[in-house]
Amino acid sequence: MKPTDEEATIVERGNVVEPYHLARRSLASVHDSVDPRIRPSDLPTDEELDQGYVQQLTEYIEHKHHRHHHPDEKETSEKGSLEHEGKEDDETIYVEFEENDPRNPMSFSRARKWAITFTASFFSIIVASSSSAYALGDDSMIRDLNATKFQATVGLSMYTLGFGLVPLVSASFSEEFGRQPLYLFSGIGCLLMHLMMALAPNIQTVIVGRFLAGAFGSTGSTMVGGTVADIWAPHEYAFPPRGMPMSLFAVMALVGPGVGCVAAGWIEQNPHLQWRWIQWIHVIWTGIFVVMVPIFMKETRSGVLLTRMAKKLRKETGNHHYRARIEDERASLRTLIYISCTRPIYLLLTEPVVAAFSLWVGFAWGILYVLVESIAPAFMTIHHFNIGQTGTVFSSMIVGCFVGLAMQLYQEKLYTKYAPTKGPEARLFSACVGALLFPAGIFIYAWCTFSYVHWMGMAVGIFVIMTALFVLYVAVFTYLADCYGVFASSALAGQSLCRNLMGMAFPLFTEQMFSRLTYHWGNTLFGFIAVAMIPIPYVLMWKGPAIRASSKFASQTVHKQ
Repeated sequence: MKPTDEEATIVERGNVVEPYHLARRSLASVHDSVDPRIRPSDLPTDEELDQGYVQQLTEYIEHKHHRHHHPDEKETSEKGSLEHEGKEDDETIYVEFEENDPRNPMSFSRARKWAITFTASFFSIIVASSSSAYALGDDSMIRDLNATKFQATVGLSMYTLGFGLVPLVSASFSEEFGRQPLYLFSGIGCLLMHLMMALAPNIQTVIVGRFLAGAFGSTGSTMVGGTVADIWAPHEYAFPPRGMPMSLFAVMALVGPGVGCVAAGWIEQNPHLQWRWIQWIHVIWTGIFVVMVPIFMKETRSGVLLTRMAKKLRKETGNHHYRARIEDERASLRTLIYISCTRPIYLLLTEPVVAAFSLWVGFAWGILYVLVESIAPAFMTIHHFNIGQTGTVFSSMIVGCFVGLAMQLYQEKLYTKYAPTKGPEARLFSACVGALLFPAGIFIYAWCTFSYVHWMGMAVGIFVIMTALFVLYVAVFTYLADCYGVFASSALAGQSLCRNLMGMAFPLFTEQMFSRLTYHWGNTLFGFIAVAMIPIPYVLMWKGPAIRASSKFASQTVHKQ
């Protein structure tokens, strides 16, 4: 006899009864959302629920995979989804965590949450540092590998290309295996790629290693936002609110380029170290992260945990009606690949909120990589700095990030005050300020690029740019996480794709642009583009609720907050 809705399930192991229950819900009362593009005919069969993806892939390759449908089932799907959904209500039992269940990532202890947040963010600073530190070793690498300046720049761009493309596929693996194994696998892969670059005999090996290092390291950028959303509640009564853990992630991600360049400048200055030791340092730090993952991290993807528990219930009870809601979009390999690979792009192209923020943060990210690529030649040409002194200039990036963090602390107070009335738009006060600071910083930097202007003028411009970039970056992650809930990882992957494609493209034309337009006019052009983007956060503050209400994805999340 099937259990009734809202009835608790107790799983027994021999004579031991687990102290915490799993709630059993009907479709009408289940809380988890799935992709609205999922059709009733896409729902997995009972056979597929417990079938591994490796087995499904093997069957696809051997042309043995067939989904058998009863003739009546096909007829029903053609008539429409209402009758089918009613049938599912009667047959399917969705499992959920009970309130305050310690197995629920949202119910982890505060110490555990901070340990997970710090470990994931630590990976962010490693991969962010690697993205920029590489550029400071260009001269010795070009000399040792007999390469050209453009080939070295391609290595810088390939890293961000891997960052942007791979998460579209790697999200599938996080749905099957969970976040923790993906962090571990990514850390090991990143370590091996830096090892390959440290031992590289030619520039081609370096370029391939950079792309693969970015591919593995993309986890440290795109998945951390989802991890924070997994364990920290956005509501004003949750302390600390989600914005503070997200700020830690942003500090790590944006301080990373500055820290990497400051260190790499003096490593490059030492003739006994230079570019290979820039890579060896990252091998060491990545190895520390790999050790930290199994010690401090736990699985945070609630859908993965519930899927494991649902499979256990099906195995122990023999009742195939038990199902985690997320299984409706991931049990079939075909459906999983379709959803994971297309949803970030779908959101990027169809959701105005994701598109606007992606365009804005993408341009800002391109400017960041323009700075990484151009600061060294600008200071060496205009003010005759050596490479070590040039690396130290990047410390202005670090200071800018911490001032941005101070602004974010005040932003969190505003969010606590206004969230009950404004909702997710209460995340955007600092972004409105950042929208003004960003072009101001670019103009300061542009018009201080003269030999008769003290070098501190350019440093102040870099500082203002990074302060604005920090608050923009945090606003994007926290606002999209609040708006899209369980779809946050896909929304963030969409903006990450746009952001990293621009980060890839901008350095490729930086040198040529500045040689034709000069540093002050080239950066002035960027400043005017930034001015054109000032209205983005203000429009979202004004029309955000109406825009989200019309979204198939955001509307599933907003009503819960």
